[in-house]
Amino acid sequence: MTEEPLYVRYHDEEWGRPVHEDRTLFEFLVLEGAQAGLSWWTVLQKREGYRRAFAGFDPERVARFRPARIEALLQDPGIVRNRAKVTSAVQNAQAFLEVQREQGSFDAFAWSFVGGKPIRRRPRTLKQVPPTTPESDAFSAALRARGFKFAGSTICYAFMQACGLVDDHVQGCFLAR
Repeated sequence: MTEEPLYVRYHDEEWGRPVHEDRTLFEFLVLEGAQAGLSWWTVLQKREGYRRAFAGFDPERVARFRPARIEALLQDPGIVRNRAKVTSAVQNAQAFLEVQREQGSFDAFAWSFVGGKPIRRRPRTLKQVPPTTPESDAFSAALRARGFKFAGSTICYAFMQACGLVDDHVQGCFLAR
């Protein structure tokens, strides 16, 4: 799997690089929630389907999805067709917009959990990468208190890694600076 061009491109061009654009942050919240219980590879292969199905990850549009739209999404083979995951994306869009109103941006909110700059770790192997950290625990608790679903600490840590809040590239990786 790690030699698949899509996976290599994702690792080499995106994973662990700081993201400060709210729409992209929302995209990763949806995708990481969709991954729960699945492999990242499964979700990565469906990413374009998610972009189409979830209005280019525009949280304002997704927040307005109604039951009929959710039912249609549950028939879409381009996404993970799990009712709880699909409805959570809509609920999370609504909560996301509330965070933007409260904090000015989701970016400011998310990055506050790492002091505004990436936490860089250099594990020797992937087995040394923890599934959660105190930062992901705090981020998860704050999201869940605001009504976010599929926002447990493990999902939050994966989000933090994907969006560069945490950089866990292993020693020897060309991106481990």
